[in-house]
Amino acid sequence: MPRSLYGKLALVLLLLVVLIGLFYGAIGIYVTDLYDQEARQKLHRSLASDLIKEGLLAEDGTVDPEGLEHVIHMLMVINPSIEVYVLDAEGRVVSFSAPPGTVQRDRVGLGPVKRYLEDDGRLPIRGDDPRDRDGVKVFSAAPVGHPGSPEGYVYVVLGGQLYDNVTQMLAGSYVLRMAAAGLAAGLVFAFVAGLLLFGLITRRLRNLDGRVSAFKAGPSPARPVPAGRGSADEIDRLGVSFDAMAVRIEEQLHSLENADRLRRELVANVSHDLRTPLAALHGYLETLLLKEDLLDPEERRRYLEIAGRHSARLGKRVEELFELAKLDAAEAKPELEPFSLSELVQDVLQKFQLEAGRRKIGLHTEREKEMPFVPADIAMIERVLENLVSNALRHTPAGGQITVTVAAGERSARVQVRDNGEGIPAADLPSIFERFYRCRHGDGQDEGTGLGLAIARRIVELHHGTIHAESVPGQGALFTFTLPLDPDL
Repeated sequence: MPRSLYGKLALVLLLLVVLIGLFYGAIGIYVTDLYDQEARQKLHRSLASDLIKEGLLAEDGTVDPEGLEHVIHMLMVINPSIEVYVLDAEGRVVSFSAPPGTVQRDRVGLGPVKRYLEDDGRLPIRGDDPRDRDGVKVFSAAPVGHPGSPEGYVYVVLGGQLYDNVTQMLAGSYVLRMAAAGLAAGLVFAFVAGLLLFGLITRRLRNLDGRVSAFKAGPSPARPVPAGRGSADEIDRLGVSFDAMAVRIEEQLHSLENADRLRRELVANVSHDLRTPLAALHGYLETLLLKEDLLDPEERRRYLEIAGRHSARLGKRVEELFELAKLDAAEAKPELEPFSLSELVQDVLQKFQLEAGRRKIGLHTEREKEMPFVPADIAMIERVLENLVSNALRHTPAGGQITVTVAAGERSARVQVRDNGEGIPAADLPSIFERFYRCRHGDGQDEGTGLGLAIARRIVELHHGTIHAESVPGQGALFTFTLPLDPDL
């Protein structure tokens, strides 16, 4: 059994062609023979009656020898395959035109004869062949005497043994051989055409198998995104689905590689960001322990304040790490409740008024008079606003301005935090929402942990919103995030 799909289809097609050839050959022979019998029986429907009219029988109902000889001579000239029999009322053979010694039955069943005389139109009707104990043939029949109570029947076999002999000779005739050759040629043509069609169909499957094997050997570094075609069949759709799956798998592999890279960077960054304040905290505390008696109260207090700042910095970083890990967890879901976004912005700005005053930075808000309530987690959105405003304060010089704008569209609310500080370098702008990514400005220092904007982005994503940043270096930055007004969006 061939292993390939094409081989299996070819073998199945060959078997079907052979079976169809045998079936149609048998059906053709059977139908042709049946049609021939029906045509002969219809054509000779009145033959038995005509023989009676031609004087086959004497006045007493017996066979007239002269009439029988005349009929036989006439039949030999016109149709030598016809055989005439005279039956009595019980179906016994009284006389016949066949050669002496050839009749093997002395009685013919009258059931077919009576059905034939009823003329119900269902032909052919086959009756007993007197020259063959088991054979049946089509016939023509007519009653002798009154049709209601006939004295006998004239029974004409339409195709005697002479006809059978001629038929057997025709079986090897040129015409029949040509017909058989034509049928065989048609079947061979159908087989070859089927092979070609199967080849065209399976070619796409072979191509798909090649793509699958190539993908199994190793994902392609660059694969175009497949586009479906409206008129494609199942094979084309399978190919498109495989290409889409391959693209998805490759994207996931790249995502996993990128996630693994970020994980390694995360470990390195966390180690660095935690080690630095821990080392500083440990150093100042160790200094206090070693020089406790040598330090005056003012110097001791300064060391404690520095250690306290490093401790607070360390606690803040640990807190942000836990917060981001919680947001990334699958169970982190916002608890939605409608609230006034304008009032929340005003409350957040109040928290930063003292720090802004100390830095001599102006805090302003712009909002529409009528703002719809926003369905969101108020604590999470407050965290987003705090991170954005805190980030703006760190990068805005004294005398600068920070403006928070709140507006509503048809389907979402929009919040913008704008400052006129140092701005974000163009090279850093695409990566500022990445974890632990911190812009290095002119002094090379940054007080942030690199997690604030990542936390803000994750919170906005959990609310099915968007967040992005715009900046012109030296002219400030603009952070914009949106929240859907419909919680089902």
